[in-house]
Amino acid sequence: MDVSYRQVKAFVEVAKSSTFAEAAVNLHLTQPALSSAIKKMEEQLGGKLFKRNTRNVSLTPEGEVLFPNALRLLHDWDNTFSDIQNLFAMAKGQLTICAMPSFAESHLPSILSAFHKRTPNVNLRIVDVVMEQVIHEVTTGRSEIGFSFEPERKDGLVFKSLFSDQFVVVANSSQAKYLSNAPSWQDCLLHPLVMMNRGSAVRHWTQSQLARFGELNIIAETGQLSTLGKLIQNGLGISIMPAICQSQMEGLGLVVRQITINPLIKNIGIIKHARKGLSLPAQSMWDLAIAHYA
Repeated sequence: MDVSYRQVKAFVEVAKSSTFAEAAVNLHLTQPALSSAIKKMEEQLGGKLFKRNTRNVSLTPEGEVLFPNALRLLHDWDNTFSDIQNLFAMAKGQLTICAMPSFAESHLPSILSAFHKRTPNVNLRIVDVVMEQVIHEVTTGRSEIGFSFEPERKDGLVFKSLFSDQFVVVANSSQAKYLSNAPSWQDCLLHPLVMMNRGSAVRHWTQSQLARFGELNIIAETGQLSTLGKLIQNGLGISIMPAICQSQMEGLGLVVRQITINPLIKNIGIIKHARKGLSLPAQSMWDLAIAHYA
């Protein structure tokens, strides 16, 4: 049996039309070419598929049986080659993502490693910026996806939580001697503080929490958590920061303690633009990241 895709498509179009002329127009064929294709298909199958008269065309009983199966064949054919095209599209290209430096340093490498194994020919561009800039990058379309704390306002964004982060107290070894193993917020207020710059979400969250228990003595501010670690290392003050930074801070020789009473907990996740579709590589990264933490 040598029935072609073109013949099956012609059969389906004629079955959906009232005349051969109408079907020929829809298929961008001449009527004789369409009639020839159907006639050849009927000869190959061994019988008539259509009843014809001067005004219209209709399916024979055998044609009625074939019609739903022909629709399924076309659907499967189109899906198969669409899937192959998608695979080729995934085989090359570039994907720009953005992430908070703390996430980029601690969690992102394992996700990127798994992604690279899946799509080795997609070049990755990683923009590591503070949370507020991550949101800006995704909102403006400069990055397709970003890794960030959950924004308080999600206008135009889709956020999917990956895990929760409990904020911790960070001090150098000398300062830690005056902190309990599970310091309270009141304990933190007994020490000078170094904090993120005003306007950052981390600053807003930590300052609001501390202010519930007393007055803050802020010695210095900075725009990066890595710089905050250096300030603590040099004895300017202690700080409260996301636990995602713990390995980085301990790498500087600093001491990390958990606040167990009234802990400050925030979600970290992946964000994308709410009204823009993801490219195939970006969708793959999105799905992989969610599965990674599932």
